[in-house]
Amino acid sequence: MNKTVNTPNVQKKSNSTISQLLKILLLPLFMGISGYAYSQVPTGTDTVKTDTTRAHKQAVALSKQYDVGDLFNAIFHPKKKPDSVIKKSSGITIIPNVASNPSIGSQIGIKAVAGRVLGNQPNTFMSVASTSASVTTKGILYFYINHNVFTPGNKWNFQGTLVAAKSVTPDYGLGIGQGSDASVADHILTNPERKGYVFNSQYYNFREKVYKEVEKNLFVGAGVSFDIRRKIENKVTDDELTPYNIYSDKYGFDRDKYMSNGLLFNVQYTTRDNQNRAYKGIYADAGIRINQSWLGSSKNAVVFTTDFRKYFSLSSSNPEHVIAFWNWGSYLVSGALPYLELPGTAKDGAFRSGRGYTVGYFKSPQYDYSEVEYRFPITKNKFLSGVAFVNMQTASDDGLGTKLFEQWQPGGGAGLRVLFNKATRTNLCLDYAWGKYGARGFFLGLNEAF
Repeated sequence: MNKTVNTPNVQKKSNSTISQLLKILLLPLFMGISGYAYSQVPTGTDTVKTDTTRAHKQAVALSKQYDVGDLFNAIFHPKKKPDSVIKKSSGITIIPNVASNPSIGSQIGIKAVAGRVLGNQPNTFMSVASTSASVTTKGILYFYINHNVFTPGNKWNFQGTLVAAKSVTPDYGLGIGQGSDASVADHILTNPERKGYVFNSQYYNFREKVYKEVEKNLFVGAGVSFDIRRKIENKVTDDELTPYNIYSDKYGFDRDKYMSNGLLFNVQYTTRDNQNRAYKGIYADAGIRINQSWLGSSKNAVVFTTDFRKYFSLSSSNPEHVIAFWNWGSYLVSGALPYLELPGTAKDGAFRSGRGYTVGYFKSPQYDYSEVEYRFPITKNKFLSGVAFVNMQTASDDGLGTKLFEQWQPGGGAGLRVLFNKATRTNLCLDYAWGKYGARGFFLGLNEAF
């Protein structure tokens, strides 16, 4: 659904004309972050002296950075005297959720992210959560809430998502763009021309995983996932021979509805210094999903997934200079998955992979994705930063001639970052990316893609 500022000096008098103009231009944006608040850093006691000292140093470091909350105060409270105590930003960021493209029409909504450390640092990772609700001129409704929570000392980790949507899903066929001419149906299914189809449906997802730390930074977990679609309709064409119909008939799925419900078993290792925007560390997760008919799944299936991320900070004085690497893969071991639930472009947990292509542009029972991104600061106060990235996707075509890792499709782009909340390293991300077949687009989001 997503589809050089000088640091203001609150000590100086603002030109009244410029101030009024800025208020008019920026008021709609700042209405979305009206919940931005501040709280004092406690002085602490002898029993928590170490933690208090660490928190004070972090607050001093953050006071040298500049985020949207500081800009808000500079514009709307230019005469306010600076406080005598060091303050830290609230962990909540709220922004309008606005977008427009031919598939969804014009969209309006609200999006929020939150972050907080629930235990003593550095022995507890930051817990994060986000939510969004939106509506479009084409009648699309979308709501989600997700969380990644670490209890004190990282003893437990809870990861979950809840989605309810009246959605539109684009479709460009099965595989990686290499067509099969074994039959008319196979040619339509693999869709080498990348002809676009669109599906309207009701979509519901509930996923929850619970991890237990068994060694430092090493977790084992289990959970459940329910993916349900109802009232699936192709309103663009009345053709019987479409990739969706051909695949669904081949594997015995109902065309108008399905359920993909399963058990999840995962092993996770993480040393990231921040969940929203890591400067260093590793994140690795490997899991097995077992869809079962006794859970209501339309078909049984076993899927193996991998998620690996590595972050290299290039500077000790400016740790925001980062090379980040990401590999995500999903491989069907046995059984069958519904067509719209096949792994593919932007089918990772956060729907952020494959920038340059729409969701599900490439998809297959066997899918692998890799991306490298360079992140760098632009302004000294960290208010603006930038990224440049390239990615590669590969997929099989379900035994019709192309195997995994035989064919690759590239993508790439660049983006601007605006520091929305320095306490949680929350960025507003504005990316322009492109790929093959004329695919390109503008992508707006909160926090880094990975």
